[in-house]
Amino acid sequence: MSTVSTVNGGISFWYADQGTPLAREPLPGDTTADICIVGGGYTGLWTAYYLKKAVPFLNITVLEAKFCGYGASGRNGGWLYNGIAGRDRYAKLHGHEAAVRLQQAMNETVDEVVRVAAEEGIDADIHQGGVLEVAYTPAQLARLKDFHSVEIAFGETDRVLRGARETCERVNVTGAVGSTWTPHGARLHPVKLVKGLAAAVEALGVTIHESTPVTEIKPKHAHTPYGTVRAPYILRCTEGFTANLKGQRRTWLPMNSSMIATEPLPAPVWETIGWDGRETLGDMAHAYMYAQRTADDRIALGGRGVPYRFGSGTDNDGRTRPATIEALRDILVRLFPTTAGARIDHAWSGVLGVPRDWCATVTLDRSTGLGWAGGYVGSGVATTNLAARTLRDLIQQDSGQSGPTDLTALPWVGHKVRRWEPEPFRWLGVHGMYAAYRAADRRELTSPRPGTDPVAKAADRLAGRH
Repeated sequence: MSTVSTVNGGISFWYADQGTPLAREPLPGDTTADICIVGGGYTGLWTAYYLKKAVPFLNITVLEAKFCGYGASGRNGGWLYNGIAGRDRYAKLHGHEAAVRLQQAMNETVDEVVRVAAEEGIDADIHQGGVLEVAYTPAQLARLKDFHSVEIAFGETDRVLRGARETCERVNVTGAVGSTWTPHGARLHPVKLVKGLAAAVEALGVTIHESTPVTEIKPKHAHTPYGTVRAPYILRCTEGFTANLKGQRRTWLPMNSSMIATEPLPAPVWETIGWDGRETLGDMAHAYMYAQRTADDRIALGGRGVPYRFGSGTDNDGRTRPATIEALRDILVRLFPTTAGARIDHAWSGVLGVPRDWCATVTLDRSTGLGWAGGYVGSGVATTNLAARTLRDLIQQDSGQSGPTDLTALPWVGHKVRRWEPEPFRWLGVHGMYAAYRAADRRELTSPRPGTDPVAKAADRLAGRH
């Protein structure tokens, strides 16, 4: 497999496929609004969409540093699925039933995104094939069975456990010994969704200013180089780029994730792989991979490259180290040997937001009017939609337009978490954690033992994930 002709960076393959949009006008100067949303990704756009739908007369302004979808919303793996970061912790803090309600809300969110996309005429290559997560070592199989049982306990009674033969009949992953499948998932084209959503929001009358970086957020003020937006509510929807805001360097850690996309694969290759259901595909490795079969028959596959840049540095162009491209290519060929001769057309990277306790949150501070949502830990394509509807309900409740709702009562609302450690401790911790995960994965690939590698368990405890 050659990577000589691979396009490296340039934001993502999804933008190479669709073309980089012409930027909307920046903020022309000081102005006012009813609600100011900082960040033009999925969270910000969905929030503007639902607020404007609920209260059409609201004056809503969205401020975006580059252009809508420049960050994780335009670089992700296209997994619209029902996973949410922190559910198990919320079960410990608020009880099992509260976490079940959160999971049910996520299950319903997948269908909500599909519904709105159809209603707004957004063709985002959505295919509801569900999510298939495979195991290909004894240790992974043990974790997969435990994971499957836990998901059933949280109300996913329609989840299916498959053996080796049934798994390979769906997707012929080399060495697969089992899998679990949920119908609550879909494949999509991330940029087609974000472009369509931005257009739908503008059609409702929301003002979007691009090329307008917000440097500091204060109660009722969002400061930019071009002027200040004053509004009763300022909503921070910046995910992995939160660290760029004044005073937010240690709020959420910007974790890097990298992807590759092959050339369109010919029919004979697909005959060996299968994947006719176009499920999103993941595994049970510690340094896990995620993949999809695109609408034009490529494989887009991602995983962790350089997990974190010192000082919470954030990625811009998406350029990816050659060693990371090679590592992702090796995963691709190990899973699907018939792709060995395929060209890698594109490689890119982006950042996602990771709270110190790995729990996604939605908050509105009623005393200041400041709100935020995020910390999705890579599971944001669907979670952003639930977060946006929750922010809508919180604002309507605060402004006296409605009372509490089922969404405002979910356990992730108002969750508080401590900040990340100062440098160099967070750099050492994150890099040490992923070195441990990769080492554990290597040992598990050759070990006949079903138990999880003890080094991986130690890394989980260090990270605060369990």
